[in-house]
Amino acid sequence: MAKNYRAELTGCFGCPVDENPTGVMEEAAYAARDLNFRYITIKVNKEDLENAVRGARAFNMRGFNLTIPHKVAVLKYLDKLSRAAEIIGAVNTVINDKGRLTGENTDGKGFLIALERAGVSVKGKKISVLGAGGAARAICVECALAGASGIAVINRDAGRGQDLARLISGKTKAKGDFIPWSGTAAVPADTDILVNATSVGLYPKVDEKPRINYDGIGANMTVTDVIFNDPHSLFLKEAEKRGAKTINGLGMLINQGALNFKLWTGVEAPVDVMEEVLKKEFNL
Repeated sequence: MAKNYRAELTGCFGCPVDENPTGVMEEAAYAARDLNFRYITIKVNKEDLENAVRGARAFNMRGFNLTIPHKVAVLKYLDKLSRAAEIIGAVNTVINDKGRLTGENTDGKGFLIALERAGVSVKGKKISVLGAGGAARAICVECALAGASGIAVINRDAGRGQDLARLISGKTKAKGDFIPWSGTAAVPADTDILVNATSVGLYPKVDEKPRINYDGIGANMTVTDVIFNDPHSLFLKEAEKRGAKTINGLGMLINQGALNFKLWTGVEAPVDVMEEVLKKEFNL
């Protein structure tokens, strides 16, 4: 049998994307499972997304991830959406099945797995989410489907915030509420789980944190961040000072990456390998 010199291609489209470590994690997993796959991290400007998706088809890429600012914009270039992606209205993963591109969303599922592994359940809980973008939509919908009783969406853009709150109330059993974010936002006192689903604090602006009243965070709360670089975000440090249980963005990154791995390869991901390589990357 002739040797195959062509690797199956996967990757990530985003901007900014230079500091995204997903490729390190996925390539370590491919090597651990002895798969001839590669993962390439590609800077794709907002106006170039359509051409990038065409390129993915032309290159016969097995699949790719989407990050800022493409998770919603990519929808119109795909052939099909999973049920979860359709409800969420955002895609972080695309699977190429013989030229047919299917959009999936593993962000929220990865988030839930990270919480479960930290001993936190969303069932019956009240959740407050900062932001209403692609990651926020995924987290809100998956938490609602998993049994959260209520979700408060705190966002500066009233239209997007209200739209997400209506989506939660209309498509799930949870109650969705919108809280306008003007100036310094207040954290609802009945919050069980507080989530930063904005990009505030993302590298290289690691000296920034969401503008909220941090004294509203209590020791009874669980506080999580989708930011994974730096995983020790200022947002989480402020929560730690107030005695809250904190969960950084690495767990969500690892678990959604493991789900993507299986969607692209059909093989169970070596989660332990993926976690180990990321911890080395961040000197944890």
